[in-house]
Amino acid sequence: MKAVITLLTDFGTADYFVGAVKGAILSVNPQAVIVDLTHEIPPQDVAAGAFTLLAAYKTFPAETIHVGVVDPGVGSTRRAIIVRANKQFFVGPDNGLFTYIYDREPAHKVFHVTARKCFRPDPSSTFHGRDIFAPVAAALSNGVKPREFGPRINEAVRLRVSLEPEVLKNGDVRARIIHIDRFGNCVTNITRDLVKPNATLLINRKTIHEFRNFYGEDSSDSPFAIWGSAGFLEISVKGGSAAKTLNVSTGATILLKPQKSTKGTKS
Repeated sequence: MKAVITLLTDFGTADYFVGAVKGAILSVNPQAVIVDLTHEIPPQDVAAGAFTLLAAYKTFPAETIHVGVVDPGVGSTRRAIIVRANKQFFVGPDNGLFTYIYDREPAHKVFHVTARKCFRPDPSSTFHGRDIFAPVAAALSNGVKPREFGPRINEAVRLRVSLEPEVLKNGDVRARIIHIDRFGNCVTNITRDLVKPNATLLINRKTIHEFRNFYGEDSSDSPFAIWGSAGFLEISVKGGSAAKTLNVSTGATILLKPQKSTKGTKS
């Protein structure tokens, strides 16, 4: 049966890991169409994996199966799960990797994978991507229903921070950086509905008042705000890294002010 199965991991491409996962899928469903989302998630960075899934999943057709393997707890008692959301499936560890899918798709359902008959024989305690998640995804692609893998659960593990920013009583919005891409662009959790004309951003004691439509719109090398392709407001620097310029990292707090502010140092 033809089905789209995506792979997102922190395995990199220097070792045999990715190839072995694909082999385990194709052994169960030789007709599967396998798409590499990325294998360059920083090692054990569950939050980075969560953002990447969020940014990509809606571009895929219904019934796509997303396998996510960013799994610092491999071999421990953490659960293997299947998530049904947006008419798609997500397979991976119950460690918060699917938090942003839960936030965006409140009608999701989560199933605890307990059906060992679907695993590869003698699963390795260090390679659940190959021995558990890959064959489970392949079985899904062959038409096995989520409930056949194990019971539905109500309390899946989530990342400690929500995708939604906090709207303060004075109208300001306390947001944060949820991802920094390879160019140093700082992706915030600010969406268009929160930004008003003449808004400013305050981050690390610096005020950003310029909003651009594209990266090269101005010759200035000062940090500016721009709407990124994932639908969130990003902070960028032309030809450089905003993260380095502002000396910030993932999780840093950003204050969105509805009117131009005179506080902080203009960048």
